[in-house]
Order: sequence, then structure tokens, then C-alpha cells
Amino acid sequence: MKTELPLAPDTDTGSPSRRVFIQVVTAAVGCGYAGMIGYPVYKYLASPIEKAEAAGAVSEVTLPKADELPKGSATIFKFGNKPAMLIHLPNGEWTALSAVCTHLACTVQYEPEKERIYCACHGGTYDPASGKNVSGPPPRPLDRFQVKVQPGSVTVTRS
Repeated sequence: MKTELPLAPDTDTGSPSRRVFIQVVTAAVGCGYAGMIGYPVYKYLASPIEKAEAAGAVSEVTLPKADELPKGSATIFKFGNKPAMLIHLPNGEWTALSAVCTHLACTVQYEPEKERIYCACHGGTYDPASGKNVSGPPPRPLDRFQVKVQPGSVTVTRS
């Protein structure tokens, strides 16, 4: 003789099961890791394209009245869509450098009293005359531009 046991009543309360919850959390963590790996790879691969686009956009900037900039001071200006810095060094020479730190692309500042260019993000320093990285995490020097001083203006050209 065969007896059938009654089925358990439906206990679904509308909340997800433990298995579904674990699957969703695992998928979310996997997407996070994929993003953490994928974004730097994308930036590495896209960097030459972005540099080529920026280089082709603007090749020369004329700054009116910049020749009146006092010795030992600097001014930030836009070179295309990126900040750049024109520096009138204490010795009377002029230099123009990218104002974008080569470490993590923070904007750098000229500190004439310390005779350096400083990135406040991670403490990187550069030589204001050459743009060479002196200390900190920056992996390479700042990009350097050509400077031509004329009466009434200064022209900065991409090297």
C-alpha cells in the first residue's frame, strides 16, 4: 500500500533565496573587479589617441601683456583643453610647461620662494627651468613648450 505525504505549504515570502542573493553579490563583485582592471587598461590604450587629438587641436597660444609678468612669477593659461604654465624665472629667462602632473594629472603650482613646481596631490616636485621631475612619484618631466617674447605679448608654441 502506497501512502502519499502531504506537501509542505508554500513558504515563499517574496524575499530572494540565499542562493540568489549569493549569485547577485558575486556578480556585483565580479563587475567591480572587471572595472578596476579594465579602466586602467583603457586609459593606457587610449592615452596615445588623446595626446594626438590634443596635439592637433592647438599648436600656438599668444598671451597678451604676458611680457609684463614680474620676474619670479608665473601664470596659468589654457593650451587647448589642458592647463599650461608660463614662468618668468628670477634670472630673467622664460619657460612654458604643462601644468598637468605626470603622476595622476593634478594641476601643479609654481612656488617661487622654494624655486620649484609643486603638485599638492602626492608631493611631486619639478624644476621650474627645465620641467624635470626632482622628487616624489611623478614618472617623467612636465611637457615643455617653446616661448617667444615680443613687445606686448608672449607666444607659446608646442615643441
